[in-house]
Amino acid sequence: MSTSWQEPDAVSLMLDDWETWAIVGLSGNPDRTAYRIAQLLQERGKRIVPIHPSAPAVLGEQGYPALADVPFPIDVVDVFRQSDAAGQFADQAVQVGAKGVWLQLGVIDEEAFRRTTEKGLAMVMDTCPAIEWNKRS
Repeated sequence: MSTSWQEPDAVSLMLDDWETWAIVGLSGNPDRTAYRIAQLLQERGKRIVPIHPSAPAVLGEQGYPALADVPFPIDVVDVFRQSDAAGQFADQAVQVGAKGVWLQLGVIDEEAFRRTTEKGLAMVMDTCPAIEWNKRS
């Protein structure tokens, strides 16, 4: 089990090795942080999967209303929701067989972190892929 919310091995696995990122809360609004991070992930060679109740296509990728609706394996579930709503998506990530969960900057759910890592998934909280990639530069 991870002992840190930003365990370097978990961050590296997600950023370097895992390709398919389901992004919870991603819409077609380019002013939203989720959109900008989805663009960055694509620029870094990741496949993005928009997860939004209205299931819009975003950045050329088909959207889905829920994680359970995605018809192919998901590596990382990246959650752009407030802390009080984030845990349900960590639980859903376990249910759909994802390898990891990433809660964005300012999003913290200690109980979800415990549940998720106890199930063997990597989990990162309270940081952003852009921040983590910049730390490497």
